[in-house]
Amino acid sequence: MNAELEPIFDKYKTLVKQLDDIFDRVRNQYPACVQCKLECSDCCHALFDLSLVEALYINRQFLEKEAMEEIPKILEKANQADRRIYQLKRKAFKALDAQEKTEDQILLEMAAERVRCPLLNDKNRCELYDDRPITCRLYGIPTAIAGRGHTCGLSAFKEGESYPTVNLDSIHAKLHEWSQEVVTLLHSKHVKMGELLMPLSMALLTVFDDSYLGVEREKGDSKETKE
Repeated sequence: MNAELEPIFDKYKTLVKQLDDIFDRVRNQYPACVQCKLECSDCCHALFDLSLVEALYINRQFLEKEAMEEIPKILEKANQADRRIYQLKRKAFKALDAQEKTEDQILLEMAAERVRCPLLNDKNRCELYDDRPITCRLYGIPTAIAGRGHTCGLSAFKEGESYPTVNLDSIHAKLHEWSQEVVTLLHSKHVKMGELLMPLSMALLTVFDDSYLGVEREKGDSKETKE
């Protein structure tokens, strides 16, 4: 992975720490409402996408921390999950294109779909828990996106009552900004790559080498580090 991305990854990790602190504050304030516990894997079946910067970071952490003998098994699960997610997205796109359903209806249906995360092991624990995505970290407390509130279906937060709520729009905007910084910093020829979104399964499967990132280096350039 490119060493020049470390400053951006540092900003990402700072954001993660801030969001972890927010989660802990809400859980301490409403202990009866937050139902997160060991081996609860409700969030591990939710569908969501990662920004470029988060996909790059998680891919690096996965390759660095996971035992080599486990990687092929996890990648096979990632391949299966990615095929399923592709099928669901293709079905949703066709329904939208044919105007069979509204965008809101499709989004609600997609939110109800369940695909097991490839990082969820046989003991219902995350293989990359310390470096899990931001969406996973906030699952279990109230969040809002595009003005619509969301809570975990297993939580005890009551509809109509007021709770501290994390604005995901602002977080996504920050991740998009940093993804654009990645493109600029790498001098990538893929100028719109910062808009890229992908499921976690694809982030694990993708080889983020210079070819993928659109980076052209001169011979002898030592900025790239070996994965």
